[in-house]
Formats: sequence, C-alpha cells, structure tokens
Amino acid sequence: TMPPPSDIVKVAIEWPKEYPKLMEIDQKKPLSAIIKEVCDGWSLGNHENFALQIADATNFYITEKNRNHIKNGSILRLTTSPYQTAVQLHERIQSSSMDAKLEALKDLANASRDITFAQEFINLDGISLLTQMVESGTERYQKLQKIMKPWQLLCDLLSFTLTAFVELMDHGIVSWDTFSVAFIKKIASFVNKSAMDTAVLQRSLAILESMVLNSQDLYYKVAQEITIGQLIPHLQGTDQDIQTYTIAVINALFLKAPEEKRQEMSHILAQKQLRSIILSSVIRSTAPINDEMAHQLYVLQVLTFNLLEDRMMTKMDPQDQAQRDIIFELRRIAFDVECEPNSSGSMEKRKSMYTRDYKKLGFINHVNPAVDFTQIPPGMLALDNMLYFARHHQDAYVRIVLENSSREDKHECPFGRSSIELTKMLCEILKVGELPSENCHDFHPMFFTHDRSFEEFFCICIQLLNKTWKEMRATSEDFNKVMQVVREQIMRALTPQNSLDQFKSRLNLSYTEILKIRQSERMNQEDFQSRPILELREKIQPEIMELIKQQRLNRLCEGTCFRKISSRRRQDKFWYCRLSPNHKVLHYGDLEESPQGEVPHDSLQDKLPVADIKAVITGKDCPHMKEKGALKQNREVLELAFSVLYESDEYLNFIAPDKHEYCVWTDGLNALLGKEMTSDYTKSDMDTLLSMEMKLRLLDLENIQIPEAPPPIPKEPSNYDFVYDCN
Repeated sequence: TMPPPSDIVKVAIEWPKEYPKLMEIDQKKPLSAIIKEVCDGWSLGNHENFALQIADATNFYITEKNRNHIKNGSILRLTTSPYQTAVQLHERIQSSSMDAKLEALKDLANASRDITFAQEFINLDGISLLTQMVESGTERYQKLQKIMKPWQLLCDLLSFTLTAFVELMDHGIVSWDTFSVAFIKKIASFVNKSAMDTAVLQRSLAILESMVLNSQDLYYKVAQEITIGQLIPHLQGTDQDIQTYTIAVINALFLKAPEEKRQEMSHILAQKQLRSIILSSVIRSTAPINDEMAHQLYVLQVLTFNLLEDRMMTKMDPQDQAQRDIIFELRRIAFDVECEPNSSGSMEKRKSMYTRDYKKLGFINHVNPAVDFTQIPPGMLALDNMLYFARHHQDAYVRIVLENSSREDKHECPFGRSSIELTKMLCEILKVGELPSENCHDFHPMFFTHDRSFEEFFCICIQLLNKTWKEMRATSEDFNKVMQVVREQIMRALTPQNSLDQFKSRLNLSYTEILKIRQSERMNQEDFQSRPILELREKIQPEIMELIKQQRLNRLCEGTCFRKISSRRRQDKFWYCRLSPNHKVLHYGDLEESPQGEVPHDSLQDKLPVADIKAVITGKDCPHMKEKGALKQNREVLELAFSVLYESDEYLNFIAPDKHEYCVWTDGLNALLGKEMTSDYTKSDMDTLLSMEMKLRLLDLENIQIPEAPPPIPKEPSNYDFVYDCN
C-alpha cells in the first residue's frame, strides 16, 4: 500500500452524548471547511460558532497558526468557538447565584491558559471586569457571608478570579501599567491579612511580583502598600510555594528599588531578621529545596552582595579625617600604641615611626597609606574588610601582622596590599555588582549563616592567603603567583557549603596539592612551539576543522530540546528542533514535556528548508531579545539566544539550554551556510584534537607502536582495609 500523503492526519473527534467520529483531516483545506464538515455530520447548524480543541488537560484551541501540531491518532473535541465561549463566560461570571458564579470562574481560570481564548476574553474588556470584581466584590461578599455561605466559598471565588487574572496577564497581551491604586491596595490587603486562604495568598504574591518587575510606576505604588514586616510572617509557615513567592516579591522590590532606597531596605531586612528566618524556616527546614526556591535564594544572595558595590567603587579621600582614623585604628590594634603620642619627640621622629609601622602593616605607600585605597574596585571596601578583621578577629590579625614584620624584608606577606587584592578578587568571584541571571540556582547556604557573611568570608580567606604564602616560601616578586594559587584554592572549595566553618575546613588544599593538580594538568599541554611542529600544525588544521564540522552537523541531526520563551512564571513548555540526515531541512515542533532521548522527524510537524535560511543572528540582535532588554535585565539569556532569519523577515527564535548547546547550534548552522565556525568550543575542540593528533604523529616518528586495543584496566583491590593518614 502507498503511505498516506503527509498532509492527511487521521483523528477522532468527540461531541457530548455522541460516538466519536473517526475522520481524515486534510491540512491543505481551510479550518472552517473542516469544522463545517464535522458540524454537518452531526446536523449542527451555525458552524462558525464552533471550533476544535485538543481533548487533553490543556484544551488548547486549534487555529490556522497551530493546526500543524495535530498528530496522527490525536483525539479532538468539537466545542463552542473561543469568541462564543468568551461571551458566555463573561456573562456567567456575573451571575447572582454564588454557586453558578464559582463554576463559571473555575471554567474561566482553566480556559484562560489558552492564548486564542485569552485574546477574545480580553477584547470583551474581561480584565477590567475581573479587577472590578476583586475591588468591589469582596466587601459585598463579606456582608453576605454572615447570612449565607461559609468563608471558604468566598475564598474560592476570589482565588479563581485571581487565577484567571494571572493566566490572562501571563500572555503579555495587556500592559501592567493600566491598573488602579484601588486594585493594588486590594491585592496588597490579601497579603497583609494573616489568616488568608493559601490559594488567594499565593496568587496575590504572584501578582505583586509581576507588577513590580514589569512597571517602574507600579513598583512605587506597590512599595507604598506593602511593608517587609507584612511579608516576613509568610516565610515562617511550612508551605514552600508561599515561601518562594514571598522571597520573589522581596527580591523584586529590592531589584527595582532606586539606588538610595536599597541600603535603607537592607537595614529593614536586617532589623526584621530576614536572614535568620530564611535560614531556619527554609534552608534548614526538613523539606528539600526545589529549583524555583533555589533560584530565588540565589537572586537574594546576589542582590545582598550588590549592596557592597557602592563601597567597592568609592575611592578613599586622603583629606577625610574619619577615613584616616580607620588607618590609625588598624595601627593601634596591631601594635597596641596610643594613637597620638604626647608631644614629646619631634614631628620628624613621629613621622618616621608611623612610616615604619605602615611598612610593617604591608601598605604599598608607607608614607601615606590612604593612597592605597584610591584604586577602584575594591576602593573603601578593602579598608572596611581590614577593620572588620582587626576588630572581630583581633588575635588572628595581630598574629599575621607581627609574624610578617619579624620576617626578613623580602619574605614578608604584606597584609595591606594582600587585603586590597584579595577584596578585589572576592568581588570578582562573587560577581559583586552584576545582575542576577534568569536560570541560575547556585546559592550558598553559608552566606545565610551570618549577618556579615562577606566580611567573615574575607577573614577566612586572608588567613588562607597568609598560610599559602608561607607554604610557597614566597617573596614579594611572587605576589601574583600566590594570588593565583589562593584563587584556585577558594574556587575549588566553593561548592555549596552549609556553614562558613565547613568552607574553612574544605580550604585545606595545600600549595603542594595544588601543584600536583597543576602538574597533571600541564602534562597535557606539551611544549609544541618549534618551527617544524608549527608547520605540521598548519597542515593538519583544515582536516581537524572538517572533523569538528562533521561532529557539529551530526549533533544537529540528533536534535535538541529547547525551552519555550515564556513570561514570568516559568511553566516548562518545550519544543524540539533537528536537522534532516541529508542536511537539507530543519524539522521542529512543540512537545508536551521534556523528551527522553531523540524525537523522531515524523513527529515534528514544521519544516524549514536550509536553502531558505538567510542568516544566523545572536545575542541582543535577536527579535525575541529586543523587548527582553529592559524588562528582565538578563545577560545570561542574551548569551544563549540565537535566531534563524528566513524569507523576508520571518524568524525561528531559540534560547539554548546551556552554553555548550549554544555553541553546537551556532557552529552547526554557520557550517550549513558555509560560514566560519567561531565559537569558544570550536577553539577548545581544535586545541584538544590538534594536540592529540600531534602527539600521535610524534610518537609515530619515534617508531613507538600504539596498540590497537587499549591496555586492561587495573583490577580492584581484594580488600579495602587500608588507612590513609591525613597528617
């Protein structure tokens, strides 16, 4: 038999109280003709009042735009058209019977997830109707409540009204800027009531977060209505969803606050003990932390560290007496001297005494140490850290200063200079001043264990630096080398630790161990600098480039699952794209869930011939990144975005799951278009493969036989009763 033509899809169509109809849909025919045919089969008139839906939990309407997603064997449902449904629901939700109203709101909340329906309902001014119901409805119900139904019914009515509102707003059809202060006050009041229904509370928090993130104007209005003190109690419950939404609102307020308000906000958070409440109720609670919560904690961590940016970018003013007093204080604590010795002794003598002490403290400028703090970053932040260390870890501070001042000159580890460089390095590691990225989850519990966690982190690391300096027997020429080793020690210990003490105990990678690690890494990069070898490299390069190109194209043929670009609440919707084996066509289509393994070509409905592709565009030039810029402030997403331009101005827009996939796809698409592959991964693959090929050819010259089969893997030991003594 002939295979069925690809434009024909076999489906079943349901209609209440009837047997499902089996029929073939011709994808070339207009949808209205198909609907008319179905209606005629059941003798239903007015076929323009009907539509088809996918008969699953999503109930999405089938439109000319998305009809190619119908798969063979799909079950469809004949139903009233989106416009008709919108008109009916608009009427039903205004019913005077509470029970009828509740049913209608449930149906509305469900239907609003579909963009075709949402558009129709919004056109009927449906959003204003919902906001009016929220503003006026609640009082009216509260009066009725005493005589009629229990409180729970009111909560259900409200929660479905808010759910429908959130779903409709999520399509991004209507701007957030249009809402009245009365509506905002109402939503805020649901968050401020202590005994609110959880569903209502969760929706209200989600609405506040979206308002703050999507409109600077609404930020000011929301900030007037809601205080941190009213949000904190919601963190102390056990519902992780509510906790997540609460932290999200705090983060949003923090992110949108003007510079001068941020410090003030952080003082309030400190007064209300936000950090310790999060530590006890979220991080140390028995429930495991889910991804969305981890993301919100990461954002809070980033925003908290960003408060240091101001000090990091402030230069010291050598004329400012208060700032110079801090340097006097460091000297006083270290050498236990009175700051101003009584006027005995000449000015000269006093100056030379100061200079000697400042040299012992390890400043670069012994005469006027203030000059050391004019480099930004780290600016005044370094001085803050030094003073914190001297005051809060006095013994360790005095020991470091005295130990170094008793060494011979060139072996001393300069406390001042190393504190300044270390502060700068920690700011780089913790990305102080950078905006949080959209899909990052790596928060560090240890930074939630102390109110001054950055300063404590510094105190641990400055002691490590001093220890490493001694182990390396470093001299002042080795300063940069020591800093590199310290950076490596910190980075290797910086996995999510539960406490600063745990971090401290992981830092014990000594210099000798770091050397071993480096040695083994260096073994892989032999010295290939002589001329004949460089010429051989040149010769081999094109072959290797061809190999990389083949690998990229093979990966495109396997395909990748991409996330759909959605609005704020990250509902995971996916789509899949892959290249045909003959490299002529890109096949793509939507998926219900993230796939296990490859997705076959025939299940992907859409096609884009490679010959039609005009260009590959990346980063902020992509059409789907244009409006992203100001709103989401996402550097990370920008780095993963690329688009394929075809026809005159049609685009296929991608956001890669990670940097590696981004490079694979941009390289592969460029290779298909006959352009150069320029990603970082091409460079590193090139280096790896070239150096392997060179080594093999050099071994060949030495006439060393390389066996066909790899050598056997050593056997496991028969017993494990051996001990490794760490000391």
